[in-house]
Amino acid sequence: MAHFTKPAAGSWTQNYPELGTEPVDYTDSIDPAFYEDERQAIFRRTWLNVGRVNRLPKVGSYFTKELACVGTSLIIVKDREKQIRAFHNICRHRGNKLVWDDYPGEETSGTCRQFTCKYHAWRYGLDGELTFVQQEGEFFDLDKSRFGLKAVRCEVWEGFIFVNLDPEARPLVEYLGPLAKGLEGYPFDQMSEVFSYRAEVGSNWKLFIDAFAEFYHAPILHQKQAVKDEADKLAGFGYEALHYEIAAPHSMISSWGGMAPPKDPSMVKPIERELRSGLFGPWDRPDIDGLEPLPVGINPARHKAWGVDEFEFFPNMSLLFWAPGWFLTYHYWPTAVDKHIFEASLYFVPAKNARDRLAQELAGVTFKEYALQDANTLEATQTMIATREVTDFPLNDQEILLRHLHKTAQRIVEEYRNGRAH
Repeated sequence: MAHFTKPAAGSWTQNYPELGTEPVDYTDSIDPAFYEDERQAIFRRTWLNVGRVNRLPKVGSYFTKELACVGTSLIIVKDREKQIRAFHNICRHRGNKLVWDDYPGEETSGTCRQFTCKYHAWRYGLDGELTFVQQEGEFFDLDKSRFGLKAVRCEVWEGFIFVNLDPEARPLVEYLGPLAKGLEGYPFDQMSEVFSYRAEVGSNWKLFIDAFAEFYHAPILHQKQAVKDEADKLAGFGYEALHYEIAAPHSMISSWGGMAPPKDPSMVKPIERELRSGLFGPWDRPDIDGLEPLPVGINPARHKAWGVDEFEFFPNMSLLFWAPGWFLTYHYWPTAVDKHIFEASLYFVPAKNARDRLAQELAGVTFKEYALQDANTLEATQTMIATREVTDFPLNDQEILLRHLHKTAQRIVEEYRNGRAH
């Protein structure tokens, strides 16, 4: 495999001298005290993506989001003015969880005209206003206008719904910055066929981002994703990316990502040749507007061998664009210092026939196998770094995004602690 050109500075990491090149301390992934401060300093003050607008197709559509990382549950709803709103999922009477089905801890979705509490039947409009109180005359000077649902800041970028528990946070578009600006115009809305996976992983949330933000491991850990001859070549030559970019606190990596279709069909497995699909998605690019030309932020190196870009929107959203014309999201929702919920969704243009559908199914199941290999490895990593026998780890030039992630989290927590101390 070809090794792609390094930047003029000699290495990608040297382009960002503030990152340094020394080993990185991974105590941030095992220390319970750091995790508690991380929840307050990062997750309660940062824009968090909770889904896409296609989950709210009409007035009254809603879904709930359980956020252990900030200790709350949210309702996301499209109101009568077709505005998307977010509220804490708590009744203003006695604090019961307002929207849930059989099990209060599980997420749910649906459509309604109003929200009714299961405990005492207080009702709230889609705009969060309190509209009905059971036996209202029994209360003392109750002003219903003061007891609507507690709102959460909610903004939408390119069909992605974000929330922020900090009412003073800067606007979403400003927070996402130039990396997101370069993606505007991609045909997200035309890719409405979704395959989703969700799993609890026994590792710190940052460790899974680490796994997806470098391809140094791919030729080794994922050897079985290719036929033996191709796997041997990958392992022998290694893997280099085309471009890295940091726009703090966010970052991106652009990669060759394999070829779809491959130059040599014998490189892949027979079922992939038959269905013209695999890990990199269906080989046949959909005939839709917005893919030619791609937005300026995708494949910034303008390399002819480009295959995939991965954008890391801090803290916990990854957005990937694949050359064959589909996109993928990852989310990492911490539940403890050594556990998180991993969510992945693959977005395709709706299938036109059974063959298209099977091609998408193959991409979905191939991806699941790929992700499981990473998840299993990360649980092994977590158990060993938790021993604290080793806390500093050397990172190479292809692991620049890992260095950036951990140093960003450490800096924000340090600033939070200093502010609290004063």
